[in-house]
Formats: sequence, structure tokens, C-alpha cells
Amino acid sequence: MKDKLNRLTQTQLSQSVLSLFSPQKLPSTILAFGILVRLVQYLANRSLWGDEAVLALNIVNRSFAGLLQPLDYEQGAPIGFLMVEKLAVQLLGDNEYALRLFPLLSGIVSLFLFWDLAKRCLQPAAVPIALALFASLHPLIYFSSEVKQYSSDVAIALLSCLLVMRASRQKLPARQAVALAIAGATAIWFSHPAIFVLAGAGGLSLLLCFREKDFARLGKLSAIYLTWAASFGTFYFLFVRQFNESASLFQSWKNKGGFPASFLDINWLFESLLEFFNNPLGFSEIVVGVALIAFLTGCAALYAGRKSTLLLLLSPLAVTLFAAYSHKYPFSRRLVLFLTPFAILLVAEGASYLRSKTRSSSAAIAGILLLVFLLAEPLASASYLFVQPSWKSEIKPVMGYVQEHRQSGDVLYIYQRGAYQFKYYAKKYGFQEGEYILGVDDLGQNLSAQEWERYKSDLDRLRGNKRVWVLFSHVWHFPEERKIIQLYLDSIGKRTDSFKRTGAFVYLYDLSQK
Repeated sequence: MKDKLNRLTQTQLSQSVLSLFSPQKLPSTILAFGILVRLVQYLANRSLWGDEAVLALNIVNRSFAGLLQPLDYEQGAPIGFLMVEKLAVQLLGDNEYALRLFPLLSGIVSLFLFWDLAKRCLQPAAVPIALALFASLHPLIYFSSEVKQYSSDVAIALLSCLLVMRASRQKLPARQAVALAIAGATAIWFSHPAIFVLAGAGGLSLLLCFREKDFARLGKLSAIYLTWAASFGTFYFLFVRQFNESASLFQSWKNKGGFPASFLDINWLFESLLEFFNNPLGFSEIVVGVALIAFLTGCAALYAGRKSTLLLLLSPLAVTLFAAYSHKYPFSRRLVLFLTPFAILLVAEGASYLRSKTRSSSAAIAGILLLVFLLAEPLASASYLFVQPSWKSEIKPVMGYVQEHRQSGDVLYIYQRGAYQFKYYAKKYGFQEGEYILGVDDLGQNLSAQEWERYKSDLDRLRGNKRVWVLFSHVWHFPEERKIIQLYLDSIGKRTDSFKRTGAFVYLYDLSQK
């Protein structure tokens, strides 16, 4: 009797698990997975890395009014984002959880906004494919727990597209028109690239109205879009213009390939679009080709049946590329994360189309393999985060180790690329100004011979001290630089202790003898 009950319980449990993947419950299952994996990464509470720390220092050390002024360390973020971040710190304290709360909420809200957009734009069979990709692709998960605006950029891009779709309906009451005008005008202040989605999708809807000679709707839409344009003009004049006037920031983006050489630079276009599928979209180099085939197939499928939907999904990409060719906004990695939802929708449509058109057994197998190629790696990678969340530069335990083991008279030297991380955490670990030395700054992307001489002179100042802690962080892009510094320290002193964590470590040297 007991064995029978056990078998019955196991059968019921299996049926319950299987029911989660039924067509009716599958979207909810995927959404739950996407939410949980984002929460796991957020709750891991990794250390702020360099780019987060420089923005966090601005948020924490400035007042609300101070955040309206140009930020320190050549940082830039939308005013709305900064205000929300400052409010979170005021209410919840100066900590990683508070700083990352708005990105987390944006990442979770994005899942539902994306689901809504997918149901409006795709064939039903393509919706779960799109949702699974959006829930599991690593960049979308990672930036949901990063003290940067990229997660909220995605949420606002999706919201902006849905606003245009709602504004374009045949019947739009005046009250709803006013609400849409206010919502779009507000979105611009929370996300720099929101204007690309509003301009692309909104401009398309105006053209379609003009072609259909629906002048009544054209007038109502024009009033809404003029409100958005006025909001953007004000925002640009007050806050965005300073970025375009920053020569160093512009040169940095240019060096990273964010801008083409000219309007005739077609090679840049193809290279940038190909890179887009890898970073920030998140497909590995092995899968990029498959994703690109699915994307082009999705474009062809929509062009054959629903041209307006295809143009809607491509319009933000077209406007962003125009901005890049005009040298106004770089088409580069995380800065174009907001475009990933629209690409995912087209990839999913293409994958679904190829699978539905396979009649022979061999073609059916090919269609299934394509889906496996697209989904297996993102889902496996996302699932692994439940076991091992992503870490980057774990400076917190390293600073804790130094604080626990340092003695009176110890010298603490901070490798310059980790300086901003250290400055954010310094007081939290009991380090006051004057108790540490920040390494020589402005070494550039590569350590040239001239720069090394300058850095060596900086290290030579440490000679004669019995106990010198040398703390490294934010070094994964510069392993050779770390080795050069380490070899030099070994040549002028004796290493007596060390402590390491992911992306951060500290060495204790006796530099009193050599």
C-alpha cells in the first residue's frame, strides 16, 4: 500500500511538472524562470566593479540638485535614472542592493512588456521562443543587476514601442492621447535612446497614416509626437548636449568602433551588425550564424505577410544607425542593449517560420536542431547562474582581508584601475583618506614604455617600507600589465602574503631590503 501511494505521488508530481510546459502555462513558466534568475544574480550581491563604482560615487556623494550638473569621471546617465537611484539610496541606504534595485525592477518589468509586445507582433508559435530567449540571454540578465541605466533602457524601449502602437490605434479618446503624450515625454528623461524608438516607430506610424490619407488620426498623432519632440528638445538642450561636446568621450567611443569613418563606410555597418548578435545580444560566436539566419528569415517572413510589423521592429535600429553615422550616438555593445528585444522578436519569428515550413522528416529535424542551437546555450547558461552567479571584481573580501591583517605603519597601494572601486568601499572597510595611496592615473588602454617608466617611478616611492600591501582590481582586461607590475615588485622586494578572489587580489611585500 505504501509503495502504491509513493508511485501515485510521483505520478502526480510528474504530471504537475509537465503541466508547467503545456502551451497554456509555458509563458508563465518562462516568465517565472526569468524573474528567478534575475533575483539570484541580484541577491548574490557581487562587488561593484569599476564602471558601476564611478557612477555610484556620483550618486552617493551628490545631492539631488548636484546630479543635475555634469557628472564626475566623464560619466553620463539620464536625469530620471539618477533621481530614482538617489531616492533608493536615501530610503534604503548606501549599499549595492539599493543601487541595483531600479535596474532589477526594470529587468523584471521588461519581461512582461516584452511578452506583451511579442503577442502583438509575432505568430503564436513564435511567442514562447522569443520569451525564452529574452528571459535567458546573459546580457539581459546581467544588466538587471548592474548600477547602470542599460536595464531601464530596455524597459523604456519596450514601453516606448507599445506607446506608439497604442497611439496608432484607429480610435483614440482624447484622455488617452494626453496620457500617451505625457508618458512618452517622461520616458525621454529616463532613457537617452528612448527617442530612437519613439522617433522610429512614431515616424513610421505618421507615414502610414499619410499613405492611408487618414488625416484625422494624423492630426492626433502629430499632437502627441510634437509633445515628445518638445520634451526631447528641452532634455537635449539642458543635459545631453554636453556629451556631444566632450572630445575625450567622443574619442573613446570612436576608438571602440562606435562610429563609422564616413557615410560610405559599409564595412563598419556589416561588422557592427554582426558584432551586435554576439555583444550585446548575447549569442556565442558558434551560434551567431544560426541566429543571423533566423533573424533574416524572420525579416523575410514578416515582409511577405506583415510589412508594417517588420518596419516597426526595424525602425529603432534604423534610427540608431543613422545617429551613429551622424556621430551623435555610438553603436557599441551595452549602449545598444535597448535594441535587443526587437532583434529577438525577429529571430524568434524566423525560427518559428523555418520550423513550421519543414514538411519532410529531414527538414523537420533541421528545424528542431535550429531551435536547439538557439535556445540550449542561453537556457543552460542562465540555469547555471542558480549554481554560480556571475562575479567580476570581488574587491570587498580582498579589502576585508587587508583590514583584518594590516598592522600599524602598513602602507596600502591601490592599482589605479581599481581606484574607483576602492574609493567607493574605503570608508565601509575603515580606510580613511591619507591611509592609502592611489596609483598613478591615466595610463590608457595599454601600458606603453613611457607610461611604464612613470608607473615604475610611482612604485619606487614604496621602497624602504617593511609592509606594503599592493591591491589589484579591475585587471581582467590587462593581465600583462599586472604581470609586469608584479615582476617588478618581486625584483625590488619579497612577497610575504597574498589573498585572491575573482578579479581582485592583494599582495603583501617587504620592500625594506632591496
